[in-house]
Amino acid sequence: MEGVGRPADDDVPGRCAYQGAPGAFSHEACIDLRPWDQPVAYDSFEAAIDALKAGEVGCALIPVENTTIGRVEPAASLVEKAGLTVVSEVWRPIRLALMAPAGARLGDIRTAESHPAALGQCSGTLGSLGIQSVEAYDTAGAARAVAEAKDRTRAAVAPMRAAEVYELSILRNDIQDSADNRTRFVLLSA
Repeated sequence: MEGVGRPADDDVPGRCAYQGAPGAFSHEACIDLRPWDQPVAYDSFEAAIDALKAGEVGCALIPVENTTIGRVEPAASLVEKAGLTVVSEVWRPIRLALMAPAGARLGDIRTAESHPAALGQCSGTLGSLGIQSVEAYDTAGAARAVAEAKDRTRAAVAPMRAAEVYELSILRNDIQDSADNRTRFVLLSA
């Protein structure tokens, strides 16, 4: 992933907003695209965009399109209506992992929690495993909830980094239905 050239020290406050919990795809993309900025997590796309508009952060990185499911909503609509400048965009490969508390086995899993977009990207795989999808606000947030619950029948669909952050075991890597699963992120400024 190519980043935008490092700004002058007085160009931005040095903070980049993203939606989700630490370990989310947006968090990873923020670190890769803007390694000099502090990533700042917000619970919703709207909150991340509002933080940019309010000057709390210098930029926001928002996913707007995915090769498997199309537009990422409500993010894409919010970006269109925000009246902000798209500074750059980047396509990132999205590799999803099924993760659960230590000791869980694949056959134990009854439900998998994640953001609706991520669940849509692996619906075929989850269906073939007989695992019911449960929507959550974020991929990494779902991983955090599964880790806190310690229920071996619950799993999360999230980036591999989320398993490290929340100390979960990866039961299966690359569960996305398409090998060419990618998401387009836009970097916004006020």
